[in-house]
Amino acid sequence: MKRYLLDSNALNSYIFRRGAVHVRATERKNAGAAIGTGIPIVAEILGGTLFSDSWKTNVPIVERKLNLLRLWPFDLAAARKYAHLYAEMRRKGDRIQSIDLMIAAIALTLGNCTVVSSDSDLSRVPGLVVENWVS
Repeated sequence: MKRYLLDSNALNSYIFRRGAVHVRATERKNAGAAIGTGIPIVAEILGGTLFSDSWKTNVPIVERKLNLLRLWPFDLAAARKYAHLYAEMRRKGDRIQSIDLMIAAIALTLGNCTVVSSDSDLSRVPGLVVENWVS
């Protein structure tokens, strides 16, 4: 089964039906793919939503939409993958944000997973497939 892991920007677009992300996710889901996100992204989205001025309106929307997605954990396998990626990229002098590396590690441990993101940093992660559904 093909999996698509929505990064924070793509998840935000999906939840609030901005741009093409919701349409593409629905198409892929109807074709049998699993659409989801990683738990670190959930934390990021909820934190940003709670920090916003419109949190009272938006938190219930976010919670409802999260219930429609697969939520993939940052488990021990992902932690090990993260460690290998971190060391490999640092040796090359390539630094990437920790949360982006967590996202990459989750996706790589899932197998047959594409990260949906407009974050160009993720495209530098060895072996990670990234698609931009925002543009």
